[in-house]
Amino acid sequence: MSAPDDTWTLRRVLSWTTDFFQSKGLDSPRLDAELLIADAQGVDRIRLYMDLDKPLLPDELTAIRARVQRRARFEPVAYILGHRGFWSLDLQVDPRVLVPRPDTERLVELALARLKDVEAPVVVDVGTGSGCVALAIGKDRPDATIHAIDRSAEALQVATANAAANEVPNVTFHEGDLLAPVAGIGAVDLVVSNPPYIPSAEVERLMPDVRQYEPRGALDGGADGLDLVRRLVDQAAALLQPGGALMMEIGFDQGPAVAALCRGPFAEVTVHPDYAGHDRVVEAIK
Repeated sequence: MSAPDDTWTLRRVLSWTTDFFQSKGLDSPRLDAELLIADAQGVDRIRLYMDLDKPLLPDELTAIRARVQRRARFEPVAYILGHRGFWSLDLQVDPRVLVPRPDTERLVELALARLKDVEAPVVVDVGTGSGCVALAIGKDRPDATIHAIDRSAEALQVATANAAANEVPNVTFHEGDLLAPVAGIGAVDLVVSNPPYIPSAEVERLMPDVRQYEPRGALDGGADGLDLVRRLVDQAAALLQPGGALMMEIGFDQGPAVAALCRGPFAEVTVHPDYAGHDRVVEAIK
């Protein structure tokens, strides 16, 4: 971003940045430009459009340029901003955790529907990462007792901070492998998980902002993407009380394979689509 003879306004910077991001092959150049420029200005996107003809001072241009340069290196917007909206939450995110996706809100929606008639439910979230699923359920169901597990101590630092910032006191965090940390807690109504489910060979073909920046351990599910899913199915079947459910987010083409894994230890299995019509959540009832 080199200054021309005439004044840089927000309108001109927004247009230039959008074109620059488009030239880099970014998926949402206009939205990325809006979010980063608004953040640099300390305003929301609506205010940005109210001030489009505002001339920018040199220090304001410097702040915008720093964010634009980071995004041009494919760093995720959420990491640059330091937070991401999810469900009714505003979550701190950084390279210690996966960036929460809108697709995962489908898992939350189905989990809450499953718990609708369950009084004071006990819920376990496996691979909590930023805490997005556990905290979204806990926020909407303050009567629930929720245990959130991750094998990454660094991820749990982020999740714990998010619980405090979003005032969700009914989530307890545990470090460990899958369901091992809660093996003795008694009757469990629901196990939810967004496990790593991308086949190892496909991880290297992901977009650079995912492949280069997000934690591989939260993405790589082994040769066919289902290494952790297999283990979780067996462990959840042993932990859940009769009538309890396991709900897992899956890849768009994994519905039949994951449903087949669940049909042995579970009585009823349903594959739910997301709003684009792709398989997204497997629900298995004990």
